[in-house]
Amino acid sequence: MSHEKLSATGARGGVVVSPEHHASQAGLSILLEGGSAIEAAVAMAAALGVTYPHMTGMGGDAFWLVSRPGEAPLAIMGCGAAGSAATLELYGERDAIPARGALAANTVAGAVSSWQAALALPGASRLGLHRVLRDAIDFAADGVPVAPGLARTIAAKREELSGIPGWAESFGAVTGMIRNTKLARTMEMLRTKGLHSFYTNGIADEIAADLAEVGAPVTAGDLRFHRASVEKPLSVRLRDCVVHSSPPPTQGFASLLIMALVDGIKAEPESFAQVHAIVEATKLAFAIRNREVQDPAFMSLDCQAMLDDADVIARMAGRIDPQRAAPWPRGGGPGDTTWIGAADREGCVVSLIQSLYFEFGSGVVLPRTGIVWQNRGTSFRLSPVGWNALSPGRRPFHTLNPSLARFDDGRVMAFGTMGGEGQPQTQAAIFNRYARHGMPLAEAIAAPRWLLGRTWGEDTTALRIESRMGAVVVDGLAKAGHAVRMVEDYSDLMGHAGAVVRHGDGAMDAAGDPRSDGRVAWC
Repeated sequence: MSHEKLSATGARGGVVVSPEHHASQAGLSILLEGGSAIEAAVAMAAALGVTYPHMTGMGGDAFWLVSRPGEAPLAIMGCGAAGSAATLELYGERDAIPARGALAANTVAGAVSSWQAALALPGASRLGLHRVLRDAIDFAADGVPVAPGLARTIAAKREELSGIPGWAESFGAVTGMIRNTKLARTMEMLRTKGLHSFYTNGIADEIAADLAEVGAPVTAGDLRFHRASVEKPLSVRLRDCVVHSSPPPTQGFASLLIMALVDGIKAEPESFAQVHAIVEATKLAFAIRNREVQDPAFMSLDCQAMLDDADVIARMAGRIDPQRAAPWPRGGGPGDTTWIGAADREGCVVSLIQSLYFEFGSGVVLPRTGIVWQNRGTSFRLSPVGWNALSPGRRPFHTLNPSLARFDDGRVMAFGTMGGEGQPQTQAAIFNRYARHGMPLAEAIAAPRWLLGRTWGEDTTALRIESRMGAVVVDGLAKAGHAVRMVEDYSDLMGHAGAVVRHGDGAMDAAGDPRSDGRVAWC
């Protein structure tokens, strides 16, 4: 028997969660047929490119954390580098890379390479690529009802994106149903030729021709050169678990540092002390992130060594004033992302995050292949040197980071969210509520959230708080010196979070976010 709603408790056959219910059903169908959690995650990632194209797709990047019994967790880094033609000279006298259009489509898309690397893990591929991509192809060819979040985004971005190559033809007239027959053909070619063909032949030639036609600085040679990597994730030891996140160029380091800085704080959830501590820890972590974290080939900081140094973390935690807010400088950038979680009966747990960066990425929809291309490379600085400076072959800084915790009692928790700079803060809040205060996953995710920094393209230094947060907490934060701004309940600004927990006895819990269009599905 299969089930679908916003949360699950005690599932035994497997569980999936995504921000859109057709994608969740695609993942569940894989588990019901005996597929692995990794295959379910790929099925959902592919489906979301059809049903949630404003958030994710094959034209974006992806990062995985995979936990399997008896093995160390691993990270899969599907991160594309700047194209060989993405030079400072290309951008001339501009102060920044344009957020939209062909010049924003300046990095290779790494998502499909991450699928390939994940499915190549021993025992990961049971049903085969032909089955894993089937539902996504059917959705693209036959169409699915437009999700409310997609409809809102199309309406909000129509004026901005209508002049971008391919966008108006693909999305401008979308109303009740969405389909993408070009993307269906592309995915059909992928399952016939193999995922490598996205980068090396056949499909890669069409993608390169598309990119050249629209004027993007990514070439066929750049696609051929790209590889996903399988790496050791970053980790930090907390009082009863080890939490893992993705290494640079992602901000996984910041997520882990925040959790470590507040792990010793004893405070009630959603109290002034709790929220204030996480916000202040965020400022400390972001100060290091903004200065140090980038393509690891250009880094001097050893992130893992810092996370391993209990004395350094204790000294940093001691800098948090429990009553006063520290000054807050301008931060990073916006983001649009999907987090996917899956667990199977054999004990594999997946935390996957995949993104186009802004809503619809660069806005460019490739004319032959129907792929929406990301604008992750707009985070590069137009400078010859320094942090995240643009140069061909360099990987951009990523706000993306999935998280995964292994508890001493045998539980494995996969969790994550979209939301730019909100990702580490939301992850810390959800983890703290669940692991330190015993909240059920659904309650931990649905509870009021806050955001310091930027997301969804909005530049602000305010601490935005959902209006359901208690007045005592809000007043206390304002009196402590935080620039508080209230936002609506269940605001998209707070991201679309999700979590999966597999217990030591094989039972599984999961929850999605009422702020999204998603579902948990289990068997």
